[in-house]
This record gives sequence, C-alpha cells and structure tokens, in this order.
Amino acid sequence: MFIAMNRFQVIRGKEQAFETVWNTRDSYLSEVPGFIEFQLVRGPEAEDHTLYATHTVWASKTAFEDWTRSDAFRRAHSRAGNETGGSLYLGHPKFEGFAVLITERAKTVA
Repeated sequence: MFIAMNRFQVIRGKEQAFETVWNTRDSYLSEVPGFIEFQLVRGPEAEDHTLYATHTVWASKTAFEDWTRSDAFRRAHSRAGNETGGSLYLGHPKFEGFAVLITERAKTVA
C-alpha cells in the first residue's frame, strides 16, 4: 500500500471557503484502479493559518502515480473551485508520500 498526503496551510478566516472547495469538488477517485480511501483532515491552528491535510490510500505507489497521469486526475484538478478570488493558502501545498510497512486494524469498529 501507499499513502499520499498533501498539507495545506490555510489562511486564518478562510477555513470555511477551503472546506467548501473540497466538499463540492468532483474527485473521480472512485473511478481509479488502486484507489482505496480519501480523507480530508483539519489539524492545529497557528496565529496565521490552520493546518489541513488530504490523505489518500492506494493499493500501490504505481496506482497513485497512474492516477497522477490520468484523465480523471486532470478533470479533478482542472478547476480549483475557489470562487473567492483570493488565495486560501500560505505558500504551496506540501506533498508527502509513504510506503506502508505495517497496518493494524481494530477487531471491531466502535
């Protein structure tokens, strides 16, 4: 498995606009071979930004890389969805990719 993450420093006060972009997007992920799961997570707040991250799980690094070269990827990223006109971020999102070495799951879901 492979985990792909992007970290976003969202300017304070623009959190709702950022979340709206993600809630109203067309992702096309469910159409892509090897895609397993997506999450958008909110992290700590700093004086000038709130940290967010996207977290996708893939069957393999190759499946993720195939997604980044696909028509579905181009369609999903063709419009930013930001109707506010201004930037929502401090700097560019930071990509991080991880090979999964160990996975543990609960025996029952709470």
